[in-house]
Amino acid sequence: MEISSPDSRLRDRGEKFAEYEMGGVREYWLLDPERQQADFYRLDPRGRYRLAEPDQEGWYQSAVVPGFRLKVEWLWQVPPPKVLDAVRALGLLTP
Repeated sequence: MEISSPDSRLRDRGEKFAEYEMGGVREYWLLDPERQQADFYRLDPRGRYRLAEPDQEGWYQSAVVPGFRLKVEWLWQVPPPKVLDAVRALGLLTP
């Protein structure tokens, strides 16, 4: 995962992207707080990154960390969701 800043944006999307792809890093997240943009990439069978989209409800499901998912809007939400609300939404705690 890379959290981009104006100073690192080009390196994160260029040099690091290529390095991680060539190195076989199976999943690469690029988070840009300034632009409120989250891009998720997964290696395809040929070893090339392809953009992976969140589902229709806005959840991104990791292909690398079993069971881990993220509600993308939470990244930019002000104030952030309360921990218990997030845990419930993730299905880790019943109401």
